[in-house]
This record gives sequence, structure tokens and C-alpha cells, in this order.
Amino acid sequence: MARADSLGAAPDTGDAPDATTQVLVRAATRALEAVGGYAAGIYLRSPTTGLLLLAVFTGLPLQLFRPWWRMQVNRPYPVAEAYRSGQAVLLPDAESAMSRFPQLMAGLPFTFASLYEPVTAGTERFGVLVVLREATPGIPVGTADRERLRRAAEQLAADLTALAAAGGRVLWEGDPMGVPAPPPEAGAEGARKAADRLAQAVLSLDREGRIGYVNTAAEALLGVDGPHLRGRLLWEALPWLGHPAYEDHFRAGFMSGEPVHFPARRGRHPPGQWLSVDLYPAADGVTLTLGTSVKPAYAPASRIRQDPDTGAHTHAHARADTDTDADTDVDMDVDMDVDVDGYADLDVSADEASALYRPVALAIALTEAVTARQVSAVVTEELLPAFGGRQLAIYLLDERHLYLAWETGFPQGFLNRFDGVSLDVRLPGVETLTTGRPMFFESMQHLAAAYPGIPLDADVGARAFLPLIASGRPVGSCILGFDSPRGFSPEERTVLTALAGLIAQALARARRYDSEVALARGLQSALLPHRLPVREHVDTVGRYLPGTQGMEVGGDWYDVVETGAGLLALVIGDVQGHGVAAAATMGQLRSAVRAFALSGSTPEQVVSGTNQLLIDLDPGQFASCCYMLLDPASGSVMAARAGHPQPLLRHPDGRTEVLDLAGGVVLGIDPEASYPVTELRLTTGSILALYTDGLVEKPGLDIDVGVERLRTALEAARPSPLTETADRLISEAGNTADRPDDIALLLASRTGGDP
Repeated sequence: MARADSLGAAPDTGDAPDATTQVLVRAATRALEAVGGYAAGIYLRSPTTGLLLLAVFTGLPLQLFRPWWRMQVNRPYPVAEAYRSGQAVLLPDAESAMSRFPQLMAGLPFTFASLYEPVTAGTERFGVLVVLREATPGIPVGTADRERLRRAAEQLAADLTALAAAGGRVLWEGDPMGVPAPPPEAGAEGARKAADRLAQAVLSLDREGRIGYVNTAAEALLGVDGPHLRGRLLWEALPWLGHPAYEDHFRAGFMSGEPVHFPARRGRHPPGQWLSVDLYPAADGVTLTLGTSVKPAYAPASRIRQDPDTGAHTHAHARADTDTDADTDVDMDVDMDVDVDGYADLDVSADEASALYRPVALAIALTEAVTARQVSAVVTEELLPAFGGRQLAIYLLDERHLYLAWETGFPQGFLNRFDGVSLDVRLPGVETLTTGRPMFFESMQHLAAAYPGIPLDADVGARAFLPLIASGRPVGSCILGFDSPRGFSPEERTVLTALAGLIAQALARARRYDSEVALARGLQSALLPHRLPVREHVDTVGRYLPGTQGMEVGGDWYDVVETGAGLLALVIGDVQGHGVAAAATMGQLRSAVRAFALSGSTPEQVVSGTNQLLIDLDPGQFASCCYMLLDPASGSVMAARAGHPQPLLRHPDGRTEVLDLAGGVVLGIDPEASYPVTELRLTTGSILALYTDGLVEKPGLDIDVGVERLRTALEAARPSPLTETADRLISEAGNTADRPDDIALLLASRTGGDP
């Protein structure tokens, strides 16, 4: 497929584009016109599972959006949300975007609207269609625009389906392709003459950053004739404006529509003159002016160090912290040149500086990670790509030993030899924690020289060892690995050290969370029935799965109670919330239901009494419940329901239906609530299925869709053994990595008795 060139250059779509490229270009153009946007792009699935790649982009300079070329589908960004949910995400203004997707606005804090429409065909998910346009504060996206965007996505999905059927490519690899706008025009002759009279340098740009007009003053200032500039991207014609430090200013100008002013340094030879840059955007382009005098408000902060004793200014240097022995220090001096005006200039590559945007997303994402595993996964997804790393290991401190908590990219089993290492051992992963100093090795040879005899996983590469310290307390250490030798600039060292602190805080918080989860899990395990009673004429099977997001352990429960009258009570319930509080409330409700059932209460009395108990306890929670009293001999059932999903009934012939039981409000809300009883009959060979909503609810899907899926699965299942039926019904949910809620399932099958 077509790929974008390096920073500052746009790819040429006219060089024999393939069928997939043509389809994507047409779709982006249609979407742009359909909803009146100024930029559009299309994300497609990549060969890497869970990774979307920006395939095409038009309307704005592609290189300004490099940090968003790759998108993990599990990240809290609107593109990922639209892909995961299959639902459009429509953000009419900055306020709506900030409330739902703060990570997006942290990187793009400008006033704009963005629309995201999933590209799907049946169960096939191709990607997401994105359109940027001017914000409409307080005014939601209209129905007509929603429909037009949806039709554009449907047409793209149909085209990609046809391509796939013909053997074409529908996965994207490599960098995105920029779709060029028509060549910019020079403007009217009168306007040109008027601009040429100005002493200030003026350039006219189109919405993709191509130069259309250059006045005489700009030619003189830049020392380049207008014909050599016109039609070229600004950052190609004037590479010094392509420094990543200026990208945010250009993003602000092109996206927000507001004037932007900033200083820029024009190269280093001759002496690196500072210029004032002003951007004046409009719907049809941007006017750029350059001035030779940098106003005080523009002046960048000096990065020259001042000796506190002499007041003398010195160059800034940075050394790699590896070992205290002088002969093992890795000299990583990085000089900053100082011009005659007192400004410092650091040589940082464009890719390196651009990568520093990604840690912003990491810092925000860490605030949402809850478990130690989630923290480690976020670091893997955000930190490694930001710095070009391939290996990551995280060790956590426990009783003066470091234990391996997470690893990726290292040879299998290599790190096992370091698992449980004492803090007395001389290893870089240990010493970075005990000294509190990050350690950077630009090559494996430097690492071997600093630690003679240390086992190495590779002969070529570089390593960074970061101490994980939170609020002065040691948490562990983090190892970043790189496949090739490389230096670490002062900016990278500063960012990595700061991020190590954030990672440490997130891990410390996660360990406290994990302790609470362990307590809640232990509590719930003790409260759920360890075995169900065995009765003649009836088989019962229960299943429970904790959630994999948030607090994991919730308040779902099931129970089977043998009453004194020879009847069997089937109970399932769901306490709102997760964690220790929910598990504790669940235990109280389960005990209450058992007590009422053993006393011979009717179903209505059991549910009403439990409702009153929850109100009296006042835990600030509510619960749903379904209580069914079964006579195993006759198959008669009396059921009462409190806001719980309707049970399923599979008849002996395989026909499966969703029952329609009368019911009342959830428990814990209304002390006067009533819970009517429904009577039914369970014939021999029938299966009754009671479940909690975690089994049928999925983000972005109506619960009725989930209930129908469960009904179909029960209808298709073999009626016996009942354990296999239960495993089949819960298997799909059990294989889901991101399960926000816990799940309880109770099956009862009548095997004999009266027909």
C-alpha cells in the first residue's frame, strides 16, 4: 500500500495507487463533503491484533498528527471507542470531547468538532471513518449530518467488502497516506501587489500547509525566490519550521481557527536567527507572517545553566548514570549551542522529539489503570512505542527482594534467573532502586563493562533502568530495552525519570487495589455456595465469573436452598457496585433470603422481607433478585422478581423462550414495593436458566440482543449433562478479556417426577 514519506513530505497519490487506496481516497473525500468538514481520515485494522492504523488523511498537514497514526483499540480515545462499540461517536465541541475523552484533548487542546463513524459490514469491522470540522458549542450534531456520515461509512464498508471478496487488501500496513488538495492559487493580481508593498514577510498557505503565495519581503527575508516555494509544503520549503517543538502551534492554528503567535529559530548556520511567526487561519487557508524582531512575550526560556556561585553562564551537559566507578561511566554528553542572543539550541531529531508527545497519553492513561497488570499493559502500549523500545520488564519490591511482575520482548525464560533477587546483589535493576538514580546504557558493551559477568539477552542494543519510587517509598524497578545502540537525550532522560515516578505511583495504588480485590474475592468465595444440594428429580448447576475491569469482584450471587416443606428455592441476585462493600452486602442478602426460605415464607414474603432488610441496613446500594420456589415432584414453580432480568425456559423439545414474570422494583428503593408471584410448570426434561446481567450486557449493544444470543445458545445446547450446558453458556463471556461486570448463572433441570 502507499505509505507516507518522512516528516515534512507528503506522499504522492498519483503514482499508480492500488484499488484499496483509491477506495479510501474516495471515501475520505465523500465524507468531507457530506458533513462540511475541513479534514477527514480513515483508520483500518492492521495485521497486529488490537491495533488500528491511520490509512489516509486529507485536509490538514499529515505530519502534525503523527502521535495519532497508531491507535490501540482498548485505549480511551474516540476512534477506539467507535471501533469497539460499533456506534458513532459525535463530539460537537471541546467541552463534550473533554468530558468523554480527556486524553484526546490533552494532546489536542483546541476548539474543534470531531465525528467518528465505525466502518462495519455485518460482523466484519474494518475500521473507523473520522471527520474534523468547526465546533458548534452546545449544539449537537444534527440528524442529517449523522445520516450522511453513516451512509458514507456504509458505502466504504461495501467497497471494502467487495475488495476483500476479490482478494484485495483491507488491512493497512505502514504509515498513512496524505491526500493532497488541488494546487493552491496565487490569488488576485491586486491583492498580490498590495502584499508586495508590505515590509513584513507574508506567505499564503492552503489548508494542508502548501505555499500558494509569497510576497517580495518574504523572498528577501528567506533568500528564496517565490517560484521555488509555491506549491511546496511549508515544512519542505522551510525545514526549520518543521521542528516538532513548533507542531503544537501549527496544530492550534489549523484546528482552532484562532490566530497563533510563536517564536521560531531559523536554522543554526548562519547564526540561527529568531523570527516571530504569526498564523491567521480561515476556512480557505492560512496567512503566515514572519518578523525579524522577537517580542518579549515570544521569547523562549533560556536553557543556559547559571553557576550559583559565580553567576557565569555555562553550556548544559548530561551524563549517563550507570555506575559510580569512573571507568564504567558512559559519556553521553549532549551540547547545546548558545547564540549571540542568549538562546540555547538542542539538537534533537524530529522523530525523537515527536515521540515525546506519547508520554502525555501514558501519564493520563496511568490514572485510569487500576490493577498492576493494567498499569504494566499501559506502559507497554504507550511507553515502548514512544521511545522505540522493544523490551520491557517491571520488578516489584517485596520483603527486600525484587520479583518479576511483567515482561515483554525478552527471550522466554531469560529473566527468570533474576526473579526474587535480593537487594544485596549488584545488578543494574537492583542498584537503580537502591540508589534512586536512573541508569542509561547506550550499548550492550557499556552494560557488560559496567557489570562484568552479567548475563545478557542480546549482543546488540541499549538499556535503560529506571527506579520506581512513589512518595519516597521504593516500589520496584523498570527495564526498557532497545534492539539497537542509541543515545538518550536530556529531554528523554527527564521524561523517562518523571514517567518512572508516575508508574511507581500507579503501581503502588494498584497493589493497594489488588489487596482489596483479594479481600473481596476471599469474602465472596466464602459467601457463595461451595456445593449445591442434590435432590431427586432435579439437577442444579451454578457458575460464577468475576469481571476483568474495575474492581473485578462484584455482588452477584446464586443459591439453592432446601426448605423445610420439601421444596427447593432457586435464587439469583445482583448487588449494585463492586468490591468489598458489594460482596459484604451480597452476603447479608444471601443470608436473609436463606433465613426467609427456611422459615417457610412465600416467594412474595421472601422478596419483600429482603427488600425491607436492605432499606434498614441502608448501605447506599440496591440489588436485583429473582426467587423461584420449585416442587421437584410436581414441577410447579412460584416465582417473584425484583428488577432482575427475565429467566429463560428450555422445553423438552428444544424450544426456548424468555419468560414473562411479573415483578417489582429493585431491592433497597421503596419500602412499600410489592412483588407479585407468577406460577408456571417445569415439565420433565425442561431447563430453567437464571442469570445476572453481566452475561447478556455488552458495551454499545442493547441488552435484548444479549438475551437473544443467550436464548439461542441455550436452545442449541445439548440438554445433558447440565454441567456442559452451563459451561457452553458462559464460555463466550469467559473468553472476553475486557469484561466490565461479574457474572452468575444458575441452571435447574427437572429430570423426573410427575409428567
